[in-house]
Amino acid sequence: MTTITARERAAAQAYLRLLESTQAVLTDPHLAPYAGAMLTHPMAEADEALRDAGLAGNEAHLLHLVAALRVSPRATAAGRVRSSSGPRRSVLRLR
Repeated sequence: MTTITARERAAAQAYLRLLESTQAVLTDPHLAPYAGAMLTHPMAEADEALRDAGLAGNEAHLLHLVAALRVSPRATAAGRVRSSSGPRRSVLRLR
């Protein structure tokens, strides 16, 4: 298992919030013209969190963390995930 820090987790979560906000704004034709203004705060939050976690410029590690956060909610208390189509997979252990 890989252990991540609270700052890494915060950065991955900020990145996910930015992605979700971007998708919401850009898929609504009424909001799309205001995307720049509406996404300013989520972009700044993600940038700051990435810098604080030392992940700015390290997209591979960031995406690894994001993928771990998006693992199925069927995780057990032991920090493992049961895959319905295969063996158990390890997920990140959070401090």
